[in-house]
Amino acid sequence: MTVPGLAAESPDGFGRMYRRSLSVEPTVPSITTVIAQQPLDLDGWRSYMAARHVADHPELRDALDSPARIRQLVRTAVDASEVYAKSAAQRGDRVHTFAEQLALRALGRPHRLDDAREDLRSQGEEAFALSVERWWESFGVEPIAPELTVWNTTVGYAGTLDLVARINGRVCVVDYKTKGTTRDGRVKPPDDKVAMQLVAGMKAEESLVDAAAGEWEPWKYGEDPILIAVAVGETEFAAVRVNPEVRKFHWQTFCRLRRVWAARVEAASAGRTLLPLPPPPRAAEAGEPDVSLAPPSSVTPD
Repeated sequence: MTVPGLAAESPDGFGRMYRRSLSVEPTVPSITTVIAQQPLDLDGWRSYMAARHVADHPELRDALDSPARIRQLVRTAVDASEVYAKSAAQRGDRVHTFAEQLALRALGRPHRLDDAREDLRSQGEEAFALSVERWWESFGVEPIAPELTVWNTTVGYAGTLDLVARINGRVCVVDYKTKGTTRDGRVKPPDDKVAMQLVAGMKAEESLVDAAAGEWEPWKYGEDPILIAVAVGETEFAAVRVNPEVRKFHWQTFCRLRRVWAARVEAASAGRTLLPLPPPPRAAEAGEPDVSLAPPSSVTPD
């Protein structure tokens, strides 16, 4: 997983940020923080989760004749989407940990694969581990570097790649997405935005060697790896690759979003946005100017 302490949430609300070593302050945003600058409408999903929470609640039938109890159920439903999102994120962490340990075992390095499997089993999620193993076996994955932290100085960002591997003789950058299952038992496919995440990873200029010492090495996995997203579900896995013809557009969009992030940081650091405005003094009625409401003598566009 991401090196502890190398990436952390910004206390100023600027998202997740990375530092060059454990002894310096974070300086650049994470890949996912940059992508998050793109508007994402979750209102429909949140409304659905709240409605489903009420509809599935075991006390609903008994509460129908009690407005007070109905209001109580509604209040608990408001937080249903946040609870579900937190649970899904924790499940995703467990699946990613299992995939990482699987790679470490294949590389002959110390691993905790049995513990990772047991963590999933204890939550009733072992089926996700089986899907990861099926993907691994079906594609003949040869791991090179699991959970690889990367850095791009030119644009100014960092991130952690789930896996760099060799498949059928080609270097691949792999991202795992833990997904739900459709009504017909198929795993839901990855979202298109995973392409931007993978392209940003491919554009890394350095990869981490030693977090404590702040040692990095030049990116050595080429400029044209295959970019693969693997949807991991309870019933199956589904692998997709990023179309090479669209990579440049996702890269251009990512770079623009990085500038949006920088502009927001600059605006937040420039000072207080809204200032109190008192009523004009009575002296203004006698013809004395009121500087708080006086029109500017000139306007200089930014």
